Amino acid sequence: MERLNQTSGVSEFILLGLSSRPEDQKPLFILFLIMYLVTITGNLLIILAVRSDPQLHTPMYFFLSFLSFIDICFSTTIVPRMLVNFLSENKTISYAGCLTQMYFTYALGNTDSYLLAAMAYDRYVAICDPFHYITIMSRRPCVLLVAFSCSLPHLHSLLHILLLNQLTFCNSNVVHHFFCDINPLLKLSCSSIFVNDLTIKTEGLVFWVTPFLCIVFSYVRILITVLRIPSAAGKRKAFSTCGSHFTVVILFYGSIFYVYLQPLSSYNVRDRVATIVYTVLSSMLNPFIYSLRNKDMKRGLGKLLGRRKS
Repeated sequence: MERLNQTSGVSEFILLGLSSRPEDQKPLFILFLIMYLVTITGNLLIILAVRSDPQLHTPMYFFLSFLSFIDICFSTTIVPRMLVNFLSENKTISYAGCLTQMYFTYALGNTDSYLLAAMAYDRYVAICDPFHYITIMSRRPCVLLVAFSCSLPHLHSLLHILLLNQLTFCNSNVVHHFFCDINPLLKLSCSSIFVNDLTIKTEGLVFWVTPFLCIVFSYVRILITVLRIPSAAGKRKAFSTCGSHFTVVILFYGSIFYVYLQPLSSYNVRDRVATIVYTVLSSMLNPFIYSLRNKDMKRGLGKLLGRRKS
């Protein structure tokens, strides 16, 4: 810890949060507490429904259950600290605690994106190559896809944490954000951030864009295949299996690209609001998006809650 403190020049950071006005703190606390409880409850129900219903033991719901688990962890990495800061005058976080939060935020956030890519690939195989679906998406490939999605992001996150740890923070320790994010921290550094900025624009961009391009490729192929289906009913059925996933992708990647694909100098309060979409709102809405228009999931949740739905 002493080495970290000497390297950084600071021993702690102050997280300003979403608002510095005292009258906003309790309403924000209530709002985000409700969102967090809904996130935990909704995603936990998805996991339990998938595990308890044999008809949901398919690759799509296998990926969905892991996505729900990651969303619980992702939200827990950020929101509890926010809730404490809303009710506390001391909004500090230790240097080591800040880096730890950032590490898990990026690792879990990237895991989300790779799981979304795996789910898009699953839909691609199901629609474009249905006769070989059982063979291609057997248990082993699904487990390998999840293992890859959960392990690679940790290496990516570790790289950025190690680079950030080489910087010196000697001017201010006030972070204009509600969690330890890389952009507001880089703005506080009084040493050169050239390597960090270059890594974000190269390795970071490739790491984020690669799963997104896989998703785009999958949906282009799906669209081409669906348009060849002669019946309108067949087209609707094919699109219905992808609608929920596509909505989550737009919500998740739209906010991420808005925040991170812009110059560091232009980072402002609007980016903090946009960050809420992929860090908090997306994790909360995923269970609703995947269950409201999904008859199988509705049935599974109905069984889990003790009431069968026709």
